[in-house]
Amino acid sequence: MKTTNLIEQVQSALSAARVPGWLFYGFHSNDPIGISILGFGPTYHATRRWFYLVPAQGEPIKLVHRIESGMLDHLPGHKLVYLRWQELRSHLEQLLASAKEVAMQYSPESAVPYVSKVDAGTVELVRACGAEVVSSADLVQQFETRWTTEQADQHRATAAILTAIVKQAFRQGAADLSEKGASSELEIQRFMQRRFEEEGLICDSPPIVAVNGNAGNPHYSPSESSYAALRKGDFLLIDLWAKPVGADAVYADITWTAFYGRTVSEQITEVFDVVRRARDRGVEFLKQSTQSGCYPQGWEVDDAVREVIRAAGYADKFCHRTGHSLGREVHGNGVNFDNLETHDTRSFLPGVACTIEPGIYLDDFGVRSEINVHFGVNGPEVTTPPQTSLLVFDV
Repeated sequence: MKTTNLIEQVQSALSAARVPGWLFYGFHSNDPIGISILGFGPTYHATRRWFYLVPAQGEPIKLVHRIESGMLDHLPGHKLVYLRWQELRSHLEQLLASAKEVAMQYSPESAVPYVSKVDAGTVELVRACGAEVVSSADLVQQFETRWTTEQADQHRATAAILTAIVKQAFRQGAADLSEKGASSELEIQRFMQRRFEEEGLICDSPPIVAVNGNAGNPHYSPSESSYAALRKGDFLLIDLWAKPVGADAVYADITWTAFYGRTVSEQITEVFDVVRRARDRGVEFLKQSTQSGCYPQGWEVDDAVREVIRAAGYADKFCHRTGHSLGREVHGNGVNFDNLETHDTRSFLPGVACTIEPGIYLDDFGVRSEINVHFGVNGPEVTTPPQTSLLVFDV
């Protein structure tokens, strides 16, 4: 995005939010969010403090150190230069004179730690210079996590490939059991990694492949030195995420489960059904909320999903948030559906994408069912084919 267009869009967002200004602050690499939004290139290197104020109206103002006076030259605005720390403070007071309230990458009491990038001392300094600090959390979403039409289309294509790969992986496990009597988490993980390479997909870490009790650990993953065999009568969970190569490519992220045997236990059937209903309740809640003109906050979605699991008697077995932001990183900078680990007050806004992935984790097995939801032009859309029933392989 051209910087002039960026500033216009930031000012439009500030006016809509009724916030007088957005104050960006950099020191070394303290704020990757600001670095990304302001379009710093890969050679970004800041050894001195800088500030950049984008007011809701008027010309932006830069504050840079004399040694790195060109730090913000790619951005429009009037430049102030400091050398001594006393000048930093006096210039900051001047910069903030017209904006008595500014958004920063800050969250009160670090309630949303994903956006809390500015240190407490800097917040104190800004306040001492005459401005109140509010959170930029929802502003960040508009510039960091909204997908373009091209990104949404690419994501859907990736989701279709991942769905095909996960089904192939389950079938590969069944073939191994039929031919050899056994397979392993590591073999199935390697199979999917080969398929990623064939499809031109990349990911930040290998897929989760978890047998029986390992599936009861939400972040378990096999390794060369530690993995379990897959045999007849076993339960298998696979969680995989990937994207194509490209600076603007976005992730798809899904989780499916299967059973290898003739008879599935009543408990596995029950738990899968509870998780599926909780997942679908999340989609229903999003659609109902947005159709009534509301943008639900992350904690509200989490509560709606978690209530289904609580009512079924498994509240203490659902030990993570309902879903996470999805974008160029598999865990993006947008709203998480969370009222467990954090009280996420960010809104689910048009253009944003998130996972819905409730889970119930027991000693012998764990069920998670993960889909992706994108807030498109027609409202919240499930972009990944949902698993509607447990896959069963009579081996």
